Amino acid sequence: MTPENRNSAIAAAVILVGFGILAFCLPTIMVAVGNVSTVAAGIVAVLFVAAFFLVFWLRGRSQRKHGK
Repeated sequence: MTPENRNSAIAAAVILVGFGILAFCLPTIMVAVGNVSTVAAGIVAVLFVAAFFLVFWLRGRSQRKHGK
């Protein structure tokens, strides 16, 4: 495994673990927000999914820009 591949794998693992922890807590967060507004709870869920894809999309763009 080359250093570039290893660094990419480590970064992806850190991102996945971070989102995994947040996904584990997401139901509790949604119930708390849902007590205020059900629409807001839906927006929180949509933002979570969008953020997951946005992070990997931005990482891919960054790697492409730097020629990796």
